[in-house]
Amino acid sequence: MRSSKKKKDAELRHRRQKTSEPQKLVAKLSPKSPHSELFRSIRTNIEFSSVDKVMKSILITSSEPDSGKSLICANLAVVFAQQGKKTLLIDGDLRKPTVKKIFPEAISHGLTGILTNKITIDEAICETDTENLYVLPAGIVPPNPSELLGSERMKQVYADLYEQFDQIIFDTPPIQLVVDAQLLCSLVDGSILLVRSDHSSKENSKKALQKLQTASAHVIGSIFNNQKMKMEGYYYAE
Repeated sequence: MRSSKKKKDAELRHRRQKTSEPQKLVAKLSPKSPHSELFRSIRTNIEFSSVDKVMKSILITSSEPDSGKSLICANLAVVFAQQGKKTLLIDGDLRKPTVKKIFPEAISHGLTGILTNKITIDEAICETDTENLYVLPAGIVPPNPSELLGSERMKQVYADLYEQFDQIIFDTPPIQLVVDAQLLCSLVDGSILLVRSDHSSKENSKKALQKLQTASAHVIGSIFNNQKMKMEGYYYAE
């Protein structure tokens, strides 16, 4: 009896672990839900955030860890793809990659492999089961993330990707912890700061914004995430 119960419990845990992350892609699984509508509203605000320039590439960072940033990036990528745009989600966090947990099918040497000339761009990019959506995972964690992201090779790779895709979304590490987001924000058309309302202090949020501005980022707005509301508390503010 005990062994049978343990076996059932183990199977249940395995199923939960296997499905927990993909189920969070609410924009894919429940496209008509109010949650998905929130992401479409953010998409619309991004598109209309500049009169003179199309926001073809955006970067999202946060003031602190554990803000729900990667999940928001993933859902935004889904709604852009649903719009018919050839969309690429890039895991620019070469220190603690998260995108691969949300898209387990995205298996390659990723961005690190491209930047170290181990694979080509085409070999690194992974298709997903969402039409028009592609993922570039981070790849193997390197010893020198900042040097890779700030390199001339990164600029060349970005230029090539910019030509290939209609929409690019960079998921980057918290800007208060490392300089990676600052290195990338000068490349993209617009940057967004994610603030978790029950987690980020006003002081840290101000410092994060100042760091983006110091790096000559075109800050187009902020996304406020109320983590306690379990995907019900996302909204965009210019």
